[in-house]
Amino acid sequence: MKISSAISSTVSLTRYVGSLRIARSSLIKSAHLLERIGLAAVGASCGLYVGATLLRQKGGLFESGWIVLITMLYGALSYYVGIDLSGNVARRPTSSISEEWNGSEPAEIMSAAGTFSAAIAATLSVSILVLDQNLPNGLIGFVAGCWVIGSSLQVVAGTMARSYAAPTNEQ
Repeated sequence: MKISSAISSTVSLTRYVGSLRIARSSLIKSAHLLERIGLAAVGASCGLYVGATLLRQKGGLFESGWIVLITMLYGALSYYVGIDLSGNVARRPTSSISEEWNGSEPAEIMSAAGTFSAAIAATLSVSILVLDQNLPNGLIGFVAGCWVIGSSLQVVAGTMARSYAAPTNEQ
């Protein structure tokens, strides 16, 4: 198949799909759900690395294979709930006065701090696994602590953002 015929068939397919009448809101909701599932997959893969690092530590608290499943599930939950707060929180108008808070900032800050902490834990875990390092239990505890704190912050931020009632502007 020539490139020109492939391009023309793609253009005609785009015209066909563009002529379908799909409600915009359902399309956006579907895209948002796909995004959330993708974030959950990223969280689960980060949890896999953290769990594998904890499992590798011999003579420690985490010798059971369940730790990998638990970290993966918690990572999927935290990334699904806490990373994308774009729904109502990000679209709310913010005040031009820097001292005035509208109530959504704590959720955004907690989500950012949680994402950073969980990402640090995942990055350290990958480097420990790839470089085949044997680290002291204190450093492994630090990785586990970063993971738990970061994931928990994401869950709390996502819960706060979804339960926050947007103030109505009555004029």
